[in-house]
Amino acid sequence: MSETRITSRKNPALQRVRRLLSSRRERAEAGLFAGEGTKLLSEAARWGQVELAVLAEGVEVELSPEIPVLRVSEEVFASLSGQESPQGAVFLCRKPENPPFVPKPGMLLLDGIQDPGNLGTILRTADAFQVEVALLEGCADPYGPKTVRASMGAVFRKTPVICGWDQARGACRAAGIPLGVTALGVDAQDIRQAPLGQMAVVIGSEGRGVRPELIRQADRLLVIPMQSNCESLNAAAAAAIIAWQMVQR
Repeated sequence: MSETRITSRKNPALQRVRRLLSSRRERAEAGLFAGEGTKLLSEAARWGQVELAVLAEGVEVELSPEIPVLRVSEEVFASLSGQESPQGAVFLCRKPENPPFVPKPGMLLLDGIQDPGNLGTILRTADAFQVEVALLEGCADPYGPKTVRASMGAVFRKTPVICGWDQARGACRAAGIPLGVTALGVDAQDIRQAPLGQMAVVIGSEGRGVRPELIRQADRLLVIPMQSNCESLNAAAAAAIIAWQMVQR
């Protein structure tokens, strides 16, 4: 592991890391993304995706010799980190190419999940249950630092698929996979009675739910049973329940 000591906050390499931590546009243009934390760095290194690591004084992470390391003081690192209690490790990874959308029974389609923490949690849960996920329009950046952190390494193990609704709908229809949406309605079916393991299920955004045009074009409305005093669930919680039900059948 070759180390280079950096003492200035204005170092070009550190400025680039800051931009990648803060800007989705910068990540798209550079083809890179940044993560933060010693555990995440170890997980990214395990999957061979780390291109650069920045470590604060006294922080040690086992990395392969070919990964360049920038060593900085705690003060310089604090100016770099986006966390209140930084762990002393920030790293860069190359963004993989977006995989093609492959329709599969028992998969989640995420519609407008804008909260990075929710998106990362859904990716983590889907990874745990081995449920396929595709991100439709309006979702948060799967390679934003908050999403990467909430995913707990899921983005390193499984490349998120990004596609449009028309593409996903057409591919599922061609493959004979019914499309379900989580939405309230008199015709909504209790998920415990629905064959979720044979379907592609849309999870809607935190504020508006599933877009009306998707509801109109779906094959089936689905509802998660809950007490009448509770109107809705957090998107990540709803996705976890749907994913769990999918793998039961």
